[in-house]
Amino acid sequence: MDLFSRKVVGWDIHDHESSELAAMPMEKACLREGIAGRPLILHSDNGSPMKGASLLATLERLGVMTSYSRPRVSNDNAYAESLFRTCKYRPDYPHYGFADLGKAGVWVQTFIQWYNFQHKHSGLKFVTPVERHNGIAEEIMCRRRRVYSKAKAAHPERWRGKTRNWDLPDQVWLNPETEQIELKQVA
Repeated sequence: MDLFSRKVVGWDIHDHESSELAAMPMEKACLREGIAGRPLILHSDNGSPMKGASLLATLERLGVMTSYSRPRVSNDNAYAESLFRTCKYRPDYPHYGFADLGKAGVWVQTFIQWYNFQHKHSGLKFVTPVERHNGIAEEIMCRRRRVYSKAKAAHPERWRGKTRNWDLPDQVWLNPETEQIELKQVA
């Protein structure tokens, strides 16, 4: 997942874990998204597939740095946890499992298509991950600002203060340092 846009850029399903299998979707995502050579960090858990030689060699070749979860902290990636919750609370989520890998793949493909292209993400002020990823979210935010300004001008009695803030952040941090949090609170 691209944390900035929340777009799921790569996924795969297998019946077991391995470093080799973990490397494949990463390589495909980098090629598909055209991000080879750009500064990129892959944050993952501390599992052996994520620290295995095959994945690490692939990441090094692609110029991707690694970051790992803090020891004994399973929920340090709020973005991934949010994606998992959205997935699990879909009405069509198969709570009793999948019949086979093929059916699991079809369900995940359908979910990712919906999530990336249709899901109006609350953390993105109700634009889709693809709209944010492709850079058209700002145009949508400008249109929303105009609509709210016109509505306030036409009926000022309905507004007690400012209109809704439609600004999206320029940067996203997984686990901000204390100084970053303090700066944000001062601003």
